[in-house]
Amino acid sequence: MSVLVTGGARSGKSSFAERLMMAHAGQAVYVATAQAFDREMEERIALHRQQRTEAAYPWETREEPLRLAELLLALRAAQADPAGAALSAEDRAPAVLVDCLTLWLSNTLLALEGEEDMEPRLMEVINQLVEQIQAYPSPLVLVTNEVGDGIVPEYRLGRVFRDYAGILNRKVAAVSDQVFLVTAGIPIELKSREYHL
Repeated sequence: MSVLVTGGARSGKSSFAERLMMAHAGQAVYVATAQAFDREMEERIALHRQQRTEAAYPWETREEPLRLAELLLALRAAQADPAGAALSAEDRAPAVLVDCLTLWLSNTLLALEGEEDMEPRLMEVINQLVEQIQAYPSPLVLVTNEVGDGIVPEYRLGRVFRDYAGILNRKVAAVSDQVFLVTAGIPIELKSREYHL
């Protein structure tokens, strides 16, 4: 089961995603994609760590700013039974919460900046991640931001980021079992309300 949780900044999406995971799994891996490039970000990361510690829930935190697809594959492969036998709940891949895809995309875009084939490479990395999300056998909750509702960014890199954030969100939503939009702390499930032509 994979779930995408989206919303604007400070909408309550991360808190909702954490509560959702706590309701579906007795323990989980918390994949944090943020990188501390300045003091303010260091403080945010420290606050999030403290909140997870105080939650009285057994989070196992993994910090992974770039190699998200590879991490999901490793978590899945580490638990695979080579003989193909059915695995017990304890032996299956762990439940995972990823917070957040938008920061992961930003990190990836900055790592590829300046490369001649930046956009094709970015699409390749997105597709690899979507494949791993689709293949993940245990509960997987992914947090992302809605970034395309504002003005068109002035600079090319900002426009590329905005466009690929939309592409990433659309692709992940397509392979997710549920998609929640959180606005003002109120989560609404969207996929069950999807209009089909």
